[in-house]
Amino acid sequence: MGKPTGFLEHDRQLPADRDPQERIKDYDEFHLHLDAQTLQNQGARCMDCGIPFCHTGQTLPTNSPFASGCPINNLIPEWNDLVYRGQWREALDRLHKTNNFPEFTGRVCPAPCEGSCVLGMNEPAVTIKNIEVSIVDRAWDEGWITPQPPSKRTGKTVAVVGSGPAGLSAAAQLNKAGHRVTVYERSDRVGGLLMYGIPNMKLDKSLIQRRVDQMEAEGVAFVTNTEVGADIEAQTLIDEFDAVVLCIGALKPRDLPIPGREFNGVHQALDFLHANTKSLLDSKLANGDYICAKDKNVIVLGGGDTGTDCVATSLRHGCKSLFQFDIIPEPPAERTAGNPWPEWPKVYKLDYGQEEAAAIFGDDPRKYLLSTMKFLDDGAGNLKGLITQQVEWVKADDGRPFREVPGTETEWPAELVLLSMGWLGPQDTIPEQLGLERDPRSNVKAGENDYATSIDGVFAAGDVRRGMSLVVWAFKEGRGVAREVDRYLMGATQLP
Repeated sequence: MGKPTGFLEHDRQLPADRDPQERIKDYDEFHLHLDAQTLQNQGARCMDCGIPFCHTGQTLPTNSPFASGCPINNLIPEWNDLVYRGQWREALDRLHKTNNFPEFTGRVCPAPCEGSCVLGMNEPAVTIKNIEVSIVDRAWDEGWITPQPPSKRTGKTVAVVGSGPAGLSAAAQLNKAGHRVTVYERSDRVGGLLMYGIPNMKLDKSLIQRRVDQMEAEGVAFVTNTEVGADIEAQTLIDEFDAVVLCIGALKPRDLPIPGREFNGVHQALDFLHANTKSLLDSKLANGDYICAKDKNVIVLGGGDTGTDCVATSLRHGCKSLFQFDIIPEPPAERTAGNPWPEWPKVYKLDYGQEEAAAIFGDDPRKYLLSTMKFLDDGAGNLKGLITQQVEWVKADDGRPFREVPGTETEWPAELVLLSMGWLGPQDTIPEQLGLERDPRSNVKAGENDYATSIDGVFAAGDVRRGMSLVVWAFKEGRGVAREVDRYLMGATQLP
């Protein structure tokens, strides 16, 4: 702990964001940066606690589904102190010990570490996430990050299916152990949801490509435009590789089977985001090959990060109006008794998309306690609106935890509705083709500690194993499965 009084002398400070009125005109990242001295002061706020909950990374024995602390066990107090001391290169070394891609988590992770910061019990938490991304961004600027191929090869081969966060971290670690790794990706670009599920203004795609280039220089092979289970049989990988790692995500979307679901203008959120980013990268949207919100009344159904990304993207298209409906109550302004520290604080916040919507339309676009009952069309099969009812969280006769309130029907104009209501599990092609055992939630069943599936030599990690979750959990899973695959292939492992 470099400065014992740092948390008393310095207030929490974050970099400013670009003005919402300006940033919606482009797809550039919207965060600005702090100078080195301010970052050192922020690092000085870290108290180097006796029990640093920030990097414990565990799910608490409560009803909360959220983790306490960093799932990948980042050495947060160590690199905070090194930043305070101005030892940036050493801070990078500590950061890379637990995180292969800190520039990704430093941008898109909601920072459960900050939710369990001990200082956060009675003061604003340490700016862990911003310090993290500042370390790695400086490292790239200084040229400290270069390809580091393994000094020797084991002769073992591993196929990784899926190039999202779990797949990339698994591939990086397995390659580091000396195995020959081939990553299969069905899209035209590497990155999975990092590439096509998160908009460019939140995670610039050049940053992903930069890491892919590094991994290729280190010996990882990427095969794109190849869907395992369709373009190539899953069994072929089992036959040709010493081990197979499934990191295919949990991309079966939750639908809304109500009257009018078939109308033109109702889309899944990920289809909307994927098409927009692909068109942006291919042609800066000039090819028009995306779902456009321009001059339309847009309604996003569901919250979460994906819903926020739909809000922000629709604004950049130039939508006419914008609302975001959620069936849950509005979160409280502060922690409740049922949401104690060090749990993730389930409180009201204005994320970047809602902030932009408020700047354009004058208010937070979110409306709570609403259930969508019916879609309306113009007589030609094109969406023109929807009908909602208010709900109350009282158990309904059919067993649902809420019930609609009679007489509260409201009609809303909408030419574009985006469904952002979560996911139900992995797509079935590969699990069914291989006959893999599934758990009650339809995820591929794999060991909690060894990640092994019901087929010898086949492993599963990330959302396909544990269900849709945070990017940082996918990184943990990828690193974990790499360690166990290495152990399976070599009889022992030195991977962390």
